[in-house]
Amino acid sequence: MKYMLLIYLDEQVLNETERQECYVESTALAHDLKSKGQYVATSPLQPVSTATSVRIRDGKRLVTDGPFAETHEQLGGYFMIDAKNLDEAIGIAARIPGARKGTVEIRPVIEIPALPTD
Repeated sequence: MKYMLLIYLDEQVLNETERQECYVESTALAHDLKSKGQYVATSPLQPVSTATSVRIRDGKRLVTDGPFAETHEQLGGYFMIDAKNLDEAIGIAARIPGARKGTVEIRPVIEIPALPTD
């Protein structure tokens, strides 16, 4: 089963050196997961200041700068993994560096067979 691991943390909690160390550690984790057939994708996200939100209300498109909601922690990146079960996904989420200073939300992915693939 595929799981999306959403990494939330305060963007100000890491200095640039810590951020680069996080990228190195996350890259190593991605390679380890790939060697076990569990890796699907991963990527950090640009700062929340670069976000744009789109809503459709009464048939009209509303585009605003910034995220949908103001929160203490922002979505900073993700891992998409293939795990046997939730327990295995929890074990992988615990290895994500962002879990030490933020939160990793684990969400099972609904796989729709008609979607395009690589």
